[in-house]
Amino acid sequence: MKLIKPEWPAPKQVQSFVSTRSGGISIAPYDSLNLGDHVHDQINAVTTNRSLLRKYLPAEPLWLKQTHGTNVSTPQSRHTSELSTIVADAAVSNKSNEVLAILTADCLPVLFTSKTGSVVGAAHAGWRGLSAGILENTVREMLKLQPEIEPADLLAWFGPAIGPQSFEVGEDVLQSFLDSGGEMTASAFKAIATKPGKYLADLYRLARSRLKALGLKSIDGGQFCTVQDQAQFFSYRRDGVTGRFATLIWISE
Repeated sequence: MKLIKPEWPAPKQVQSFVSTRSGGISIAPYDSLNLGDHVHDQINAVTTNRSLLRKYLPAEPLWLKQTHGTNVSTPQSRHTSELSTIVADAAVSNKSNEVLAILTADCLPVLFTSKTGSVVGAAHAGWRGLSAGILENTVREMLKLQPEIEPADLLAWFGPAIGPQSFEVGEDVLQSFLDSGGEMTASAFKAIATKPGKYLADLYRLARSRLKALGLKSIDGGQFCTVQDQAQFFSYRRDGVTGRFATLIWISE
Protein backbone atom coordinates (compact mmCIF):
# COMPACT_ATOMS: atom_id res chain seq x y z
CA MET A 1 0.00 0.00 0.00
CA LYS A 2 1.41 3.35 -1.04
CA LEU A 3 0.71 6.21 1.37
CA ILE A 4 1.59 9.89 0.99
CA LYS A 5 2.90 11.72 4.05
CA PRO A 6 2.10 15.43 4.16
CA GLU A 7 5.08 17.77 4.21
CA TRP A 8 4.16 20.42 6.75
CA PRO A 9 5.45 21.59 10.15
CA ALA A 10 2.92 19.63 12.20
CA PRO A 11 3.96 18.68 15.74
CA LYS A 12 5.26 15.13 16.14
CA GLN A 13 2.16 13.80 17.92
CA VAL A 14 -0.04 14.72 14.96
CA GLN A 15 -0.10 11.89 12.43
CA SER A 16 -1.51 12.12 8.93
CA PHE A 17 -1.36 10.54 5.50
CA VAL A 18 -3.20 10.21 2.21
CA SER A 19 -4.04 6.85 0.70
CA THR A 20 -3.53 6.32 -3.04
CA ARG A 21 -5.42 4.07 -5.40
CA SER A 22 -2.94 1.19 -5.00
CA GLY A 23 -2.87 -1.58 -2.42
CA GLY A 24 -6.47 -2.80 -2.36
CA ILE A 25 -8.62 -5.50 -3.94
CA SER A 26 -11.25 -3.57 -5.92
CA ILE A 27 -11.40 -4.25 -9.64
CA ALA A 28 -11.66 -1.67 -12.44
CA PRO A 29 -12.85 1.05 -12.55
CA TYR A 30 -12.37 1.13 -8.75
CA ASP A 31 -8.90 -0.39 -8.81
CA SER A 32 -7.66 -0.97 -6.37
CA LEU A 33 -7.81 0.73 -2.94
CA ASN A 34 -11.27 2.28 -3.23
CA LEU A 35 -12.45 3.42 0.21
CA GLY A 36 -15.78 4.93 -0.84
CA ASP A 37 -18.86 2.89 0.01
CA HIS A 38 -21.19 5.10 -2.07
CA VAL A 39 -19.74 4.70 -5.58
CA HIS A 40 -21.31 1.32 -6.50
CA ASP A 41 -18.18 -0.73 -5.87
CA GLN A 42 -18.71 -4.18 -4.34
CA ILE A 43 -19.31 -3.53 -0.64
CA ASN A 44 -17.19 -6.54 0.34
CA ALA A 45 -14.26 -5.05 -1.54
CA VAL A 46 -14.69 -1.68 0.18
CA THR A 47 -14.89 -3.39 3.57
CA THR A 48 -11.70 -5.31 2.85
CA ASN A 49 -9.94 -2.17 1.62
CA ARG A 50 -10.89 -0.31 4.77
CA SER A 51 -9.58 -3.22 6.85
CA LEU A 52 -6.26 -3.03 5.00
CA LEU A 53 -6.08 0.69 5.72
CA ARG A 54 -7.00 0.12 9.36
CA LYS A 55 -3.65 -1.61 9.94
CA TYR A 56 -1.97 1.78 9.67
CA LEU A 57 -4.33 3.51 12.09
CA PRO A 58 -4.90 3.52 15.88
CA ALA A 59 -8.69 3.30 15.45
CA GLU A 60 -11.41 3.00 12.84
CA PRO A 61 -11.76 6.38 11.08
CA LEU A 62 -14.79 8.58 11.58
CA TRP A 63 -16.22 8.09 8.10
CA LEU A 64 -18.46 10.98 7.08
CA LYS A 65 -21.43 11.12 4.73
CA GLN A 66 -20.22 14.09 2.72
CA THR A 67 -22.84 16.28 1.04
CA HIS A 68 -20.84 19.26 -0.32
CA GLY A 69 -22.26 21.25 2.58
CA THR A 70 -20.77 23.24 5.46
CA ASN A 71 -21.59 21.12 8.51
CA VAL A 72 -18.69 20.29 10.84
CA SER A 73 -18.76 17.22 13.09
CA THR A 74 -17.47 18.00 16.60
CA PRO A 75 -16.81 15.84 19.67
CA GLN A 76 -19.93 17.31 21.24
CA SER A 77 -22.17 16.66 18.23
CA ARG A 78 -20.87 13.11 17.95
CA HIS A 79 -21.53 12.52 21.64
CA THR A 80 -25.10 13.78 21.57
CA SER A 81 -26.19 12.40 18.19
CA GLU A 82 -28.26 9.22 18.12
CA LEU A 83 -27.54 8.70 14.42
CA SER A 84 -24.98 6.11 13.34
CA THR A 85 -24.13 8.10 10.22
CA ILE A 86 -22.22 11.37 10.55
CA VAL A 87 -23.55 13.76 7.91
CA ALA A 88 -20.85 16.44 7.59
CA ASP A 89 -18.13 17.73 5.30
CA ALA A 90 -15.57 18.33 8.01
CA ALA A 91 -14.65 17.05 11.44
CA VAL A 92 -12.57 18.34 14.35
CA SER A 93 -11.15 16.60 17.41
CA ASN A 94 -9.11 17.21 20.54
CA LYS A 95 -9.05 13.55 21.57
CA SER A 96 -6.14 11.16 21.17
CA ASN A 97 -6.39 8.46 18.49
CA GLU A 98 -9.67 9.76 17.07
CA VAL A 99 -9.03 9.42 13.34
CA LEU A 100 -10.62 12.02 11.07
CA ALA A 101 -11.07 11.05 7.42
CA ILE A 102 -12.09 12.82 4.21
CA LEU A 103 -12.90 10.92 1.01
CA THR A 104 -12.23 12.62 -2.32
CA ALA A 105 -11.60 12.11 -6.02
CA ASP A 106 -10.98 15.73 -7.20
CA CYS A 107 -12.39 17.85 -4.37
CA LEU A 108 -9.84 19.42 -2.03
CA PRO A 109 -9.09 17.68 1.28
CA VAL A 110 -7.69 20.09 3.87
CA LEU A 111 -5.97 19.05 7.10
CA PHE A 112 -5.56 21.32 10.13
CA THR A 113 -3.67 21.19 13.40
CA SER A 114 -2.78 23.66 16.11
CA LYS A 115 0.93 24.31 16.54
CA THR A 116 0.81 22.45 19.84
CA GLY A 117 -1.04 19.46 18.38
CA SER A 118 -3.90 19.78 20.85
CA VAL A 119 -6.63 20.01 18.22
CA VAL A 120 -6.92 18.75 14.63
CA GLY A 121 -9.40 19.07 11.79
CA ALA A 122 -10.13 17.73 8.33
CA ALA A 123 -12.38 19.28 5.69
CA HIS A 124 -13.86 18.31 2.33
CA ALA A 125 -13.69 21.41 0.14
CA GLY A 126 -15.29 21.01 -3.24
CA TRP A 127 -16.18 24.25 -4.95
CA ARG A 128 -19.68 24.32 -3.44
CA GLY A 129 -18.52 23.80 0.12
CA LEU A 130 -15.54 26.08 -0.33
CA SER A 131 -17.62 29.01 -1.57
CA ALA A 132 -20.25 28.38 1.11
CA GLY A 133 -17.75 28.49 4.01
CA ILE A 134 -16.71 24.94 4.97
CA LEU A 135 -13.13 26.02 5.77
CA GLU A 136 -14.29 28.97 7.85
CA ASN A 137 -16.65 26.71 9.78
CA THR A 138 -13.91 24.16 10.41
CA VAL A 139 -11.53 26.79 11.78
CA ARG A 140 -14.33 28.22 13.93
CA GLU A 141 -15.04 24.82 15.51
CA MET A 142 -11.34 24.18 16.15
CA LEU A 143 -11.06 27.51 17.98
CA LYS A 144 -14.09 26.58 20.09
CA LEU A 145 -12.29 23.41 21.18
CA GLN A 146 -9.17 25.41 22.04
CA PRO A 147 -10.39 28.90 23.06
CA GLU A 148 -6.96 30.20 24.01
CA ILE A 149 -5.56 29.93 20.47
CA GLU A 150 -6.00 32.18 17.44
CA PRO A 151 -6.16 31.40 13.70
CA ALA A 152 -2.45 32.24 13.41
CA ASP A 153 -1.79 29.30 15.75
CA LEU A 154 -3.25 26.86 13.20
CA LEU A 155 -1.45 25.03 10.41
CA ALA A 156 -3.13 23.83 7.22
CA TRP A 157 -2.18 21.35 4.51
CA PHE A 158 -3.83 20.87 1.12
CA GLY A 159 -4.13 17.28 -0.03
CA PRO A 160 -4.46 16.01 -3.62
CA ALA A 161 -7.18 17.75 -5.65
CA ILE A 162 -7.98 18.71 -9.21
CA GLY A 163 -5.27 21.09 -10.41
CA PRO A 164 -5.63 24.56 -11.96
CA GLN A 165 -4.94 23.25 -15.49
CA SER A 166 -7.73 20.65 -15.28
CA PHE A 167 -10.62 22.29 -13.43
CA GLU A 168 -12.87 23.69 -16.16
CA VAL A 169 -15.93 25.45 -14.79
CA GLY A 170 -18.76 27.68 -15.97
CA GLU A 171 -20.12 31.08 -15.08
CA ASP A 172 -22.12 29.61 -12.17
CA VAL A 173 -18.98 28.62 -10.28
CA LEU A 174 -17.29 31.96 -10.89
CA GLN A 175 -20.41 33.81 -9.75
CA SER A 176 -20.69 31.68 -6.62
CA PHE A 177 -17.23 32.77 -5.50
CA LEU A 178 -17.73 36.38 -6.53
CA ASP A 179 -20.90 36.47 -4.44
CA SER A 180 -19.12 34.97 -1.43
CA GLY A 181 -16.27 37.47 -1.52
CA GLY A 182 -12.52 37.02 -1.27
CA GLU A 183 -9.65 39.17 -2.53
CA MET A 184 -8.16 36.57 -4.88
CA THR A 185 -11.39 35.28 -6.39
CA ALA A 186 -11.09 36.89 -9.82
CA SER A 187 -7.41 36.00 -10.22
CA ALA A 188 -8.15 32.34 -9.46
CA PHE A 189 -10.24 32.05 -12.65
CA LYS A 190 -8.70 32.16 -16.13
CA ALA A 191 -11.04 32.55 -19.08
CA ILE A 192 -10.69 29.90 -21.79
CA ALA A 193 -10.39 31.81 -25.07
CA THR A 194 -11.84 29.02 -27.19
CA LYS A 195 -14.78 28.39 -24.87
CA PRO A 196 -16.88 31.47 -24.08
CA GLY A 197 -18.27 31.37 -20.55
CA LYS A 198 -15.78 28.71 -19.46
CA TYR A 199 -12.87 29.15 -17.05
CA LEU A 200 -9.99 27.24 -15.49
CA ALA A 201 -10.36 27.54 -11.72
CA ASP A 202 -7.56 27.21 -9.18
CA LEU A 203 -9.13 25.43 -6.22
CA TYR A 204 -5.89 25.57 -4.23
CA ARG A 205 -5.60 29.31 -4.68
CA LEU A 206 -9.22 29.89 -3.71
CA ALA A 207 -8.77 27.85 -0.54
CA ARG A 208 -5.49 29.54 0.35
CA SER A 209 -7.16 32.94 -0.02
CA ARG A 210 -9.94 31.92 2.34
CA LEU A 211 -7.55 30.68 5.00
CA LYS A 212 -5.27 33.72 4.76
CA ALA A 213 -8.32 35.95 5.19
CA LEU A 214 -9.06 34.10 8.43
CA GLY A 215 -5.55 34.79 9.72
CA LEU A 216 -3.75 31.51 9.04
CA LYS A 217 -0.07 31.98 8.22
CA SER A 218 1.20 28.44 7.63
CA ILE A 219 -0.44 26.77 4.61
CA ASP A 220 1.35 23.93 2.82
CA GLY A 221 0.62 21.37 0.11
CA GLY A 222 -1.28 22.02 -3.09
CA GLN A 223 1.19 20.54 -5.56
CA PHE A 224 -0.95 17.61 -6.77
CA CYS A 225 -3.46 17.15 -9.59
CA THR A 226 -5.79 14.19 -9.28
CA VAL A 227 -6.83 14.43 -12.93
CA GLN A 228 -3.33 14.33 -14.35
CA ASP A 229 -1.89 11.75 -11.94
CA GLN A 230 -3.93 8.70 -12.89
CA ALA A 231 -1.40 6.27 -11.43
CA GLN A 232 -1.87 7.56 -7.87
CA PHE A 233 -5.34 9.10 -7.64
CA PHE A 234 -8.96 8.52 -8.43
CA SER A 235 -10.57 11.36 -10.39
CA TYR A 236 -14.28 11.82 -10.94
CA ARG A 237 -13.69 14.53 -13.52
CA ARG A 238 -11.37 12.26 -15.52
CA ASP A 239 -13.15 8.91 -15.21
CA GLY A 240 -16.74 9.50 -14.10
CA VAL A 241 -17.20 6.10 -12.44
CA THR A 242 -14.30 5.75 -10.02
CA GLY A 243 -13.24 5.15 -6.42
CA ARG A 244 -12.30 7.46 -3.57
CA PHE A 245 -9.05 7.87 -1.63
CA ALA A 246 -8.78 9.10 1.96
CA THR A 247 -6.94 11.93 3.68
CA LEU A 248 -6.59 11.20 7.40
CA ILE A 249 -5.34 12.90 10.57
CA TRP A 250 -5.23 12.12 14.29
CA ILE A 251 -3.49 13.02 17.54
CA SER A 252 -1.34 10.13 18.71
CA GLU A 253 -0.94 9.32 22.39
